[in-house]
Amino acid sequence: MRHGESEGNADRSSYETIPDYALNLTEPGKAQATAAGKEIHDLIGAESVYAYVSPYYRTRQTFAGVRSVIDANVSTAIEDPRIREQDWGHLRHPDASDEIVKERNHYSLFYYRMPDGESGADVFDRVSTFLETMYRDFSKPDYPDNSLIVTHGMTLRLFLMRWFHWSVEDFEALANPRNCQVVVMEKGTDDRYTLATPLQTRE
Repeated sequence: MRHGESEGNADRSSYETIPDYALNLTEPGKAQATAAGKEIHDLIGAESVYAYVSPYYRTRQTFAGVRSVIDANVSTAIEDPRIREQDWGHLRHPDASDEIVKERNHYSLFYYRMPDGESGADVFDRVSTFLETMYRDFSKPDYPDNSLIVTHGMTLRLFLMRWFHWSVEDFEALANPRNCQVVVMEKGTDDRYTLATPLQTRE
């Protein structure tokens, strides 16, 4: 799932004074997190959960809201920096950010590297190492019934790209999930996963 509405989502000028990792959830964002917890509870019932959480403030706060609803389900929760947001480099002015985004959108969401930051391909690489950890966890005999990943829009899309072996073009066609959108992958009887949540495409 993606984090709830952050200060940066609500007011882009926040990026001028607050590091990306330190942006907090807004009050609506906190309400979104609690609502997402109820949605997840409806999906899993009494089943157990292993949670992987990005260490950014907004993702930790999102998980806190989710956990307030499903705490009895959570058997393990860990923070993993590899599922953090794409690094945008230094603090930036919104006008400069607009120009960077336009340039990236024209060049490639996947290949364009932010000045002093990361490209989508860089995030893809660290998501790949995160998956190696997940697979090792899956092999444990006491692994819970469900996995929950609380992350960011770009990272979520790149996780799905890596998992389902999508092409770069498939990835670049996708829009960001909504704040606190829960994206469900279901395991079939053949032990293969399918994407149960339709994702919007970019305009």
